[in-house]
Amino acid sequence: MENLTKHAVICSLLTALVFSSCPITMSQSDSENEFTYDMKGKTGPDKWGDLKPDWNLCKMGSMQSPIDFSNDKIEKVTNLEELQTNYRPSRASIKNRGYDIKVEWHGDKSSVKINGTKYRLVQSHWHSPSEHAIDGTRLDLELHMVHQTPSGQIAVVGIMYRAGRADPFLSSLTEVLEALSDKTGAEKEVAELDPNLVMERASAAFYYRYIGSLTSPPCSENVVWTVFREVRSVSQEQIKMLKEAVEDHAISNARPLQKLNNRVVQFNDPEVKD
Repeated sequence: MENLTKHAVICSLLTALVFSSCPITMSQSDSENEFTYDMKGKTGPDKWGDLKPDWNLCKMGSMQSPIDFSNDKIEKVTNLEELQTNYRPSRASIKNRGYDIKVEWHGDKSSVKINGTKYRLVQSHWHSPSEHAIDGTRLDLELHMVHQTPSGQIAVVGIMYRAGRADPFLSSLTEVLEALSDKTGAEKEVAELDPNLVMERASAAFYYRYIGSLTSPPCSENVVWTVFREVRSVSQEQIKMLKEAVEDHAISNARPLQKLNNRVVQFNDPEVKD
């Protein structure tokens, strides 16, 4: 365990060094015409890297997301702190981007702190099925809470869902999502939306941590990923609502799994004994 802890510390230091010198571009497209999730189409995931010079990392990057959290490739550690979130209700814009539904948070009220760095919550969106997998199995849905520093560093918190009970966060958006259904480009303002509904009762101590990328163009790398181990619950009706809202090519809007390429994937487990 001592060697493992030393290794984790070294990885954290190297990661901090990379982050301080490599700002990330986060200008994800809001147009469904620029790329699709159609695996057989000319603008599908396998072709993203050829569509624009700025999207080259989608095919040439070595730290791409999503990945499979395979138990035989995970390093269990105890020294990563519990994820510190400071979320507050704020005004938000909900937009149908054609390939997903995006929540844009206003007012800089919410943030997360990772390794002493504060990232403010800027947007959230859903993928169905989940983009990340656990031992090769994808879940029914995945929510990405995207955070960013003033210098452009990105941290994404991923939460996976299995069909069952209704999700409180999506329940709070039902009327808005129904109004945006099948209306690409449509956008609605919400006077107050509470991101705490996402984290309600979630265990912030057990999670996967690795360095990856945005999962859609431009596929920018050096993104700090934190994906909770706990699988939450979402109703079949809510999954259907998200699928029916987007374009046909995005009914399944999960990017194919990417190669690990010798990256370190840590699993924070405070219950591990030395």
